[in-house]
Amino acid sequence: MSAGSEIRKAQAELRAASTEAIPWVVWLARFGYAVKGLVYLLIGVFAVQAAIGAGGRITGPEGAIASIGRQPFGQVLLGLAALGLFGYALWRFVQAWVDPERKGKDAKGIVQRLGYAASGVVYAGFGFYAVRLLMGAASSAEGQSGGSEDWTASLMAQPFGLWLVALAGLIIIGAGVYQFYEGITARFRDDLMLHEMSDEEIKWSTRAGRMGYVARGVIYAIIGGFLVLAAWRSNPEEAGGIGEALSTLASQPYGPWLLGLVGAGLIGYGLFAFVLARYRRIFVT
Repeated sequence: MSAGSEIRKAQAELRAASTEAIPWVVWLARFGYAVKGLVYLLIGVFAVQAAIGAGGRITGPEGAIASIGRQPFGQVLLGLAALGLFGYALWRFVQAWVDPERKGKDAKGIVQRLGYAASGVVYAGFGFYAVRLLMGAASSAEGQSGGSEDWTASLMAQPFGLWLVALAGLIIIGAGVYQFYEGITARFRDDLMLHEMSDEEIKWSTRAGRMGYVARGVIYAIIGGFLVLAAWRSNPEEAGGIGEALSTLASQPYGPWLLGLVGAGLIGYGLFAFVLARYRRIFVT
């Protein structure tokens, strides 16, 4: 049997399995959107607090997850957060492999599906981080640059590693431009079951989505710039994640204003993710 036949057989089997598991996959995906929304909401709230001098601290997803664990019943909350993050990762892998949204196999479709797979890997990593905190095997410190630096250093060690890091940075910058475009055009509404939403829900979710996607576009562009700079200087320590991107904004002229605006946008994205948890069109096969 050829490799192509093996792949088609595996895809058919996965489609059949996913058909049987539709209720579970859909439930996990929706719960995953809710947990993702909570993480972004916390990141945004902390950023706004830092911007206005209200005692907040600039952090990224790991810091937000760690803060969940410090709440009353933190162990239970961390377990639920891990479940949601793994659920969201599973949904991204389903989007990438099964292609339920019919992105196709042309160049554009392949890029989109690879993006889903990359997102799945990232959120699975966040899920494992939550599990490690739950088991006491990870520090709850707020710093998060280590992960970015580690994988950047590993990639640089490969043949043509500097070029690969630079390419990754350019791809992330491109994703940031696309996020910005989504925010300006509000195309994200195409994924919503608008017929089940009231006019007020549509209005406010559109506003939150616009804010959120524009803010994420800014963050992605900065993170991509970090990688390009890391490749240019052959220094993996130049790489960084969301927390470092927010810190960079805060260090600029009018930094508190920039940090506050982007933080507010991330709050908007968190709220919009709650909308996705309820009204997102989710096809599994």
